Amino acid sequence: MTLFKGTYAFFKKIVPNDTCQQISDTYYIDKVINSKNINTVLDLGCGEGNSVDYFKQKKPDIRWFGADIESSPEVNVRKRSDAEFITFDGAHLSFKDQELDLIYCHQVLEHVKNPRELLYEIKRVLKPGGFFIGSTSHLEPYHSYSYWNYTPYGFSELISEVGLTIIEIRPGIDAFTLLIRKALGLPKLLNRYFTKETPINKLIEYIGIATKKNINEINMVKLMFCGQFIFFVQRRTKDGKN
Repeated sequence: MTLFKGTYAFFKKIVPNDTCQQISDTYYIDKVINSKNINTVLDLGCGEGNSVDYFKQKKPDIRWFGADIESSPEVNVRKRSDAEFITFDGAHLSFKDQELDLIYCHQVLEHVKNPRELLYEIKRVLKPGGFFIGSTSHLEPYHSYSYWNYTPYGFSELISEVGLTIIEIRPGIDAFTLLIRKALGLPKLLNRYFTKETPINKLIEYIGIATKKNINEINMVKLMFCGQFIFFVQRRTKDGKN
C-alpha cells in the first residue's frame, strides 16, 4: 500500500484484519480477563483507582493493585480506600520478579519522563506469558503534563527494544475529535466517543470500503489520524513463545 511506503509490511503484522472498529483498552481486558492465568493485575498510573471496579466486576476474585506517583491531579482527589494502592517513583515497582499476570496502563506512558526505564521494569515484574494492555497518545498535543505523543511505529520499536512482544495495535478515538472536545471546553457530550465510533472514524471506514481497501488497510488509515491507540503486548514465555 503506497500510503504507508516502507512501513506497510511492518504494520501488516500487528494491525488486525478481523475488524476495523474503534475500540477502547477494555477490549483487550475483556479478551483475557477470564483466563485462569489472570489472577493479579496492576493498574499502572491508577490515579483515582476507579479501574478496580471494572476488574472486580469481570473477575471478583482477582487481586488488584494500583500504583501511581505520590502527587498528581488524579492522585490528589483519590478518596477510596477499598483497594491496594502503592506509591512509586515513576520508574521502579515494589514487586518481585515475574509476580504479575497483567499490567493495565490507561493513557499514562505519555506522562512518563523516562519510558524506557519503566518498560524494562514492566517486563521484570510480568510473568512469562503475562500481558501489558493499555492506551497512549498519538497526535494529541497539550495533553495535560505529557512529555510524548507516541506513533504506533515508535511505540512498537520501544516495546521490542525492552524485550516485550507487541501482539496488536488498534485505533482509538481520532485526533480531530479530541481537539474539538478540548476547544469546546471538554463537554461531557463528547465523552461517548472514547468508546463509541467517532464520525471521523466512520468516514474513514466508509471511504475505505468504497475504495475496496481491506480491513487491515482501513485500520492503518485510522491509526494515521488517531488521537489515542490501544496496545496489546505480551512478555515472552521462557521458551520464546507468546
